[in-house]
Amino acid sequence: MTIGLTRPWLLALLGLTLLRLAAALVLPPAPDEAYYWVWGRALALSYYDHPPMVALWTALGSLIAGDNALGLRLLGPIGVGLASLLLADAAERLFPGRRAGLWSAVLLNATLLFGAGAVLMTPDTPLLVFWSASLWALARLQASQDGRWWLAFGVLAGLSLLSKYTAALLGLGVLLWLLAEPAARRWFGDWRLWAGGVLAVVVFSPVILWNAMHGWASFAKQGGRAGSQGSGSALRYLGELIGGQAGLATPIIFVLCVAGTVAACRLWWRGRDAGAGLLVVMTVPAALLFLWQATGSRVQGNWPAILYPSACLAAAACLGPRWQRWFRPGAALGLALTLLVLVQAAFAPLPLARRHDPTLARLGGWPAFAAALEAERQARGAAFIAAEEYGLASILALQLPPGTPVVALGDRWDLFDLSRPAAGSRGLLVRSERRDGAPLWPGAAEIGGVTRARHGIEAERYRLHDVTVAAGDPPLALLPARR
Repeated sequence: MTIGLTRPWLLALLGLTLLRLAAALVLPPAPDEAYYWVWGRALALSYYDHPPMVALWTALGSLIAGDNALGLRLLGPIGVGLASLLLADAAERLFPGRRAGLWSAVLLNATLLFGAGAVLMTPDTPLLVFWSASLWALARLQASQDGRWWLAFGVLAGLSLLSKYTAALLGLGVLLWLLAEPAARRWFGDWRLWAGGVLAVVVFSPVILWNAMHGWASFAKQGGRAGSQGSGSALRYLGELIGGQAGLATPIIFVLCVAGTVAACRLWWRGRDAGAGLLVVMTVPAALLFLWQATGSRVQGNWPAILYPSACLAAAACLGPRWQRWFRPGAALGLALTLLVLVQAAFAPLPLARRHDPTLARLGGWPAFAAALEAERQARGAAFIAAEEYGLASILALQLPPGTPVVALGDRWDLFDLSRPAAGSRGLLVRSERRDGAPLWPGAAEIGGVTRARHGIEAERYRLHDVTVAAGDPPLALLPARR
């Protein structure tokens, strides 16, 4: 592999990976991460919310390092480190002599989306790794004109689809490239292009099979998001999307990515540069899709993360000296902001209230909260602790002692192969005060409350209810316990 990176830079990447592993160890798990840990303990062909790759990553990491924060996140920093090398190699092969490899990897690693995403385990983590690897395979194809790379791309694209449905935009980008780039159209007559497509479908086939067995539940859920209408105005949603991306990519890198993509468009249009065209089709169509979605509903901040591998590569390869002088300040600011966010999330040196600190809402106070609930359970003689919110139930399963059963309720749990609690057993239902309406559990009787806090700063308040398992209850599932 020719990546054009110096030994000091490779050592810096190794050091950054080790720091991310350390952060993964000390940073408290979030409810969504605990939910994916439950997936890893109840492995299936796919799941209601997403394909199974995040479950496989959490299962393997937990098998190696244990049922803890490091275990469920272990493969994230390692995968992101490898993806950085592949992106750098892709840049060197698409644009030899421009020394774009180093800066494409540096800029990408300096974004909050990639930097924090390397530590937290979500479906976007493996998606970004396999998306970057797919881009690398296309770069090798373009540079070598060796059709065997279509087979590698097919496998990697399939693994991307096993990570998140958004990876379908890879196929859209490739199709547009083949249609728009005259030199690439010859591949339509090469059997290896079609074989690569077949490989992608074969790799993705467990998700298709699971959906066929479960009434196409996951496809219907995710497909329903496209074009859905929200209650806000288009201007508001567009402002949230653009402002949010400027924050998550960090401001300087966001501007560099936009400028780099524009420069790649000009380079492709004027010189018919197939390498620049490849970056354009991997960035612009998806960006336009997210902008269109924002005219009717909110686009979650993590959804456009797939734009940044190709956009950072475009910035590193296609911008001139006037823009390149901003590479170092952009990388320095991005890495500093990432470090600040991770330190605040892990140690909370700044005593910020919940409305000013999203890390408090998602990560703060879970161990002490779980200990307080366990004390309440024992004092009341309850057999289990239950929760309506899937994230809350999952984080309790990860934080409570292994001998304390955790019951989750809701329709989504019908799609898991998990047992029900024994009929007649009495438990303690925990419910956030932010939830409206009556509890989903029939006959739930409020008996008190408990507060989750970090360093004395309130994160959330919860109501406690006495509940009993009976026939006709909503779907109930006993969650796996820590080993």
